[in-house]
Amino acid sequence: MTKHAPLHAVTARSVTNGAVSLAVFEQGPVDGETIVLVHGWPDTHELWNRVAALLADNFRVVTYDSRGAGESTIPSRVQDYQLSAMAGDLFAVIDAVSPNEPVHVVAHDWGSVETWEAVCEPGAEEKIASFSSISGPNLDHLGKWIRSSASKRRFRGPAAQAVASAYTVLFQIPGLCTVPLRLWFSKHWPAFLGFFDGLDPKSVVTAPTIADDMVNGLKLYRANIRPALGKPRERYTDVPVQLILNKYDKAVRPVGFEDMEKWVSDLRRTEIAAGHWSPISHPGEVAEHAQAFIASLRERRREKQTS
Repeated sequence: MTKHAPLHAVTARSVTNGAVSLAVFEQGPVDGETIVLVHGWPDTHELWNRVAALLADNFRVVTYDSRGAGESTIPSRVQDYQLSAMAGDLFAVIDAVSPNEPVHVVAHDWGSVETWEAVCEPGAEEKIASFSSISGPNLDHLGKWIRSSASKRRFRGPAAQAVASAYTVLFQIPGLCTVPLRLWFSKHWPAFLGFFDGLDPKSVVTAPTIADDMVNGLKLYRANIRPALGKPRERYTDVPVQLILNKYDKAVRPVGFEDMEKWVSDLRRTEIAAGHWSPISHPGEVAEHAQAFIASLRERRREKQTS
């Protein structure tokens, strides 16, 4: 499929985190505030093509291929895809592209799950100035919410999310999904997203590595879902967080975020009439909400400085 040509010049570099080399891409003014965009499964940095083009007039926009995807290193062990390792990759990218100033992060799907792990680490606010989360929960928060809802005999919300996440049970079984992902889904991904999410298949950019990305990315599910949901931790953050809730998301139901104020000291919510892949279907709204959130934080800092 033909790639959408970027409106701004894109430069590529590599950033290492231990034995992992991450393919990093930058565009926009070099002296602008930095936004790092983090993709999920089974995407690569190209998920953000349309959003990045809208942000790059005013921001230095950084995207990267997560480990196991695209042009980045593909670890073979399941444990190498634990959230602590994925968060370490994000911090490595931040340290490389903006060593002296915290960055803003916008993340989708597993990219958001990984960023939640990062922003809940001690001192994260020194590296991350804000986090706009799209369609990816903190798995510990999700586990706590399920337990809290069950204790209150409120089963409707968890049941809705359980139905939406039923496919992840299949992903836990080694080898079960490898053949259908390689032989069918990878070849028909744009058409599937047209069926599943109502996207125009022509708007879906598939990387040449999509078959491998799909299969390698299954390790994310195996390394993290059962441990986090089985023994969820109490995870707090002082990083300002914006939840961009996709109203028609069939994979991550908005109801699962209903008690997030418990964990986040500075939380905003906004809703868009989109399905799961809103960075593809609604790039303008995603970019607009990310920029508005950043602008509001900038204005708040100015007010504190003059008060």
